Amino acid sequence: MRPHSPSSTTRFSLVLAQFCVLILLFNLTGCAKIKSMLDFSREEVVDVHLPAKALITKGMDDYAVGKYFTALEYFQEILDTYPFTPEATLAELKAADCNYFLERYLEALTLYQGFEDRHPTNEAMPYVIYQKAMCNYKQIDRVDRDISGAEQAIQLFGQLIRAYPEAPYTAEAKARIKAAREFLANHEYFVVQFYLRTDKLKEAETRLKNLLAMYPDSSITVRAKDLLALIQTGKAPKSNLSSWFPKMSLPDWSIFSSAEKERPAAEGAQK
Repeated sequence: MRPHSPSSTTRFSLVLAQFCVLILLFNLTGCAKIKSMLDFSREEVVDVHLPAKALITKGMDDYAVGKYFTALEYFQEILDTYPFTPEATLAELKAADCNYFLERYLEALTLYQGFEDRHPTNEAMPYVIYQKAMCNYKQIDRVDRDISGAEQAIQLFGQLIRAYPEAPYTAEAKARIKAAREFLANHEYFVVQFYLRTDKLKEAETRLKNLLAMYPDSSITVRAKDLLALIQTGKAPKSNLSSWFPKMSLPDWSIFSSAEKERPAAEGAQK
């Protein structure tokens, strides 16, 4: 006689019972752990309930690998909970750096300025001034927009060069001053185009003279001289202005990319 085999209903009941047991075990023992493993949308939880030394270590570890959001939380916790500890000075500086690398340039600029105000003799001051300049430099936009970022960057880079001529950032500061001045020259030339299109030749002539006086070494100088000569001889172009004013763009920031990656992150801040 063949052994009796369980019916489909019986097999289903057994499977259902086993499933219920697994669910119970899941809820009692492994729920939180398994859920956390399966929930890929969760952000990393930052344990801020640590002493200052542990917080600065974790913050610097995250900062070193580009985890600026979590690093910033650690640094901010030090500033909130341990503002008078040796770690707080470094946390101030690195909080500014985190905002900078997160492209929050206005926030970073405020933090760098605050650091400078509170620690004017800190050995990281050349770096702080450089970063303040970079916060402005990074906000340079199209030539037809606000030029204050370029102007402030030039002023701050110049301050760095005068105050700390031997600083490791001086050579790069000089190159960025040149690029920012090139941007300003192109801005002046763009304004000339507006005056020509609105038939304001006297204003265009004045603007070109200012451009040549202020930025004689600009790449736009030769074109500006030729255009000025035409205006002064009564032959100002009235059509096909695009040939005189090609599409302008920012300087090639890529020439600085390798230097930025290699630049030290002001680890000399006092601890």
